[in-house]
Amino acid sequence: MSRLDATLELLSELTRWPSVAGQLSSQRGLAAWLEQWMVEQLDASVIYPVAAQTDNSPPLVHVRIDNGSAKTVVLYNMYDVMPADDAGWDVPPFVGGVCHWDDLGAVFVGRGAENNKGPVAALLVLLRELQQNQQLDFNIEILLEGEEEIGSGALRRYLAQQPCPIAPAEAVLFPSLCEYGGGAPRVYLGFTGLASGRLSVSGGAWGGPSSAIHASNAGWIANPAWRLVQALNAITPAEHSGVLACNATDDEANQLLATLAAEFSINDELQFRRSQRLMIEGDTLSCLQTLLGSAVLTLAELHSDPPGGRGVIPFRASAELAFRIPPGFDQDAIIEAAQQRLAQADLAGSELQLFDRYPGVRFSRSASGVDALIASYQTLGAAPQIWPWAPGCAPAYAFAAVAPAFLIGGLGHGGNAHAVNEFVTLAGLERFQQSMSLWLNAFNDSAIGRVAPHQGNTAVHKNIGNT
Repeated sequence: MSRLDATLELLSELTRWPSVAGQLSSQRGLAAWLEQWMVEQLDASVIYPVAAQTDNSPPLVHVRIDNGSAKTVVLYNMYDVMPADDAGWDVPPFVGGVCHWDDLGAVFVGRGAENNKGPVAALLVLLRELQQNQQLDFNIEILLEGEEEIGSGALRRYLAQQPCPIAPAEAVLFPSLCEYGGGAPRVYLGFTGLASGRLSVSGGAWGGPSSAIHASNAGWIANPAWRLVQALNAITPAEHSGVLACNATDDEANQLLATLAAEFSINDELQFRRSQRLMIEGDTLSCLQTLLGSAVLTLAELHSDPPGGRGVIPFRASAELAFRIPPGFDQDAIIEAAQQRLAQADLAGSELQLFDRYPGVRFSRSASGVDALIASYQTLGAAPQIWPWAPGCAPAYAFAAVAPAFLIGGLGHGGNAHAVNEFVTLAGLERFQQSMSLWLNAFNDSAIGRVAPHQGNTAVHKNIGNT
């Protein structure tokens, strides 16, 4: 069986598990299946058995491949995916399969194909091949979680233990398909922090209705849904589109952004993001500075109780939201300012409940693993973009005690993550494996001159704290 056929076989197996938040049985089943596969196929040792973990949250999968080395590389990934139903899909999202599209050729379509079951399957097949051929002379820690889409709480608590269950390593990599939209791959030298939560307004707490009443009373009975709108606008005015605060990017970031801006196309980015309107003005550099320098409140869902009651005044209204706060900001201060505003008398009845949070983080351009990632791209003919940090969120700070850098990396073209017809091209899967093989090989002793080893946890990490 070819490497690609083996990858598609494994990806098909992973796809059939609807490992969506809230479906604990499926998540636990997939975690146990992955753990057993790595024990059997990679001769891995189980560090944190799935069977020993509580059944009220998605389990972590932590295994170790011991090659008898003093060096270790950590591979982190996720097995949870976003919800999906069959409407609009070329194949059922939790069945998956190969399709042939006129513009992209052969693709595998299924929920998680890009984010992130495709990379998981491709990496595991590659690791099996490299291990069987004795091509890796360092240890590998593999950590897979089922809560990446909702904040990575269990993972962060696990890594916060003393001593940390993972010893100091050369680098941590989050293998992913980074040729977004088929464009240039990106190297991020940091990640934005995240605090997810819910803002609720209950009518009974401030003189509004304590149970749903007929909408004909709207002229004289206060509506919690309108109070919710008022509360959200008080935290950040609607015309700001959720922006809470802006910081000027520093000199180090500006140097990277100036290089990036020379080749970056905002129009291409908006087309890839399926956006029709840019909320900011200015040249490419200033737009990038604003994007990375903005702390933003994002809204995911708005609810009222009872649901669907068009003819009633609800007794409660709520918003599912997230504070997305880049490195360089005081996350605690921003959230505290929102809480203080909500505590004022004109917003009585408003309550902000935070579910989970982690801060943003930056690391050095010279950190172990960065040069190897860039070189792997260049060897395969790709010219990477280097960003000072990602506008997206990842629990990078949780690995601060483990390695000097938390990298997301890998070539390959996928798309429609979180949307209908999520896909990865078959050529992209092969290209991903080629880039991962190059990156991993850089840590072998034979490549020691090309990649400086990490001597303990000596890197300076910016804006890392306990939450």
